[in-house]
Amino acid sequence: MKYRVLGKTALKVSEVGFGAWAIGGNTHGNSYGPTDDKQSLAAVETALGVGCNFFDTADVYGHGHSEELLGQALRGHRSEIIIATKVGGDFYHGTPRMNFNSDYLEFALGKSCDRLGTDYVDLYQLHNPPVQLIKDGRVFKTLEKLKASGKIRHYGISIHDPQEGLLAMRNSEIGAIQVVFNILRQEAKNQLFREATKNDVGIIAREPLANGFLAGKLNANSTFHHGDIRHNFPSDYISQLTLAVGQLRFLESKNRTLAQAALRFVLDHKDVSTVIPGAKSPEQVDEDLATSESPSLTGEELLRIKFLRDQGFA
Repeated sequence: MKYRVLGKTALKVSEVGFGAWAIGGNTHGNSYGPTDDKQSLAAVETALGVGCNFFDTADVYGHGHSEELLGQALRGHRSEIIIATKVGGDFYHGTPRMNFNSDYLEFALGKSCDRLGTDYVDLYQLHNPPVQLIKDGRVFKTLEKLKASGKIRHYGISIHDPQEGLLAMRNSEIGAIQVVFNILRQEAKNQLFREATKNDVGIIAREPLANGFLAGKLNANSTFHHGDIRHNFPSDYISQLTLAVGQLRFLESKNRTLAQAALRFVLDHKDVSTVIPGAKSPEQVDEDLATSESPSLTGEELLRIKFLRDQGFA
């Protein structure tokens, strides 16, 4: 496993981390379908065993279940690992809603720490906050207070729109930005990556496998459990995804799966500090983490990807 520095946090993180949304299961809300806790724990332990030290979760994943599993699997390894979690989805007080109030952030942090079995979090991230909250900026003062208290070491933001990351960098001293980045969605690599590097802000690449489609095992006829987030994807969107993935099959070889090629594409962007594919089994973890030791994509492969993207993967 190779390691990179997460921006100004100076945290040395495995360049392939562990995305823990899937292991939260789908008992509460959408995830990636049913899970087996024994398999999930084995997946985390496998990641730890091959040098992964960056584990990303959120309190809302399985309404705390993802954090609980990480707490179990990582017990006894606290000093060796970096835990990143997220806040903003209030599922404690009636109907789930967004909540970024100062008192709630501190309350939710305490709950997360209890589940994770720790008294501090390495990276505390606002989870898809509204633009107005980022513009207002007061929420970052709350995070600064939590940092000063020692309950969090650093703070960041998890977003969909790269413009939100640019705004957050102007209004705060965030240490990391988590953003969607993969072969099919490359919007973040232009201005956001450039400004993040300029401001020494780490980039965490989320959804590197495009909700699993870039693993190459799904198609337009795939069916999903009703608790799987992909169950609600429009059929024409799934058709577009599978068409695009079909055009990327040239990246596969006897020594490299499509998933590994997709992860390698992300890692070949040096502005990225770590990429966090999700995994529910030890086998998926082994496949994903092996990417750290794989060679970069060739110039010819990158040019072909660019051509396909310019054509809209049509």
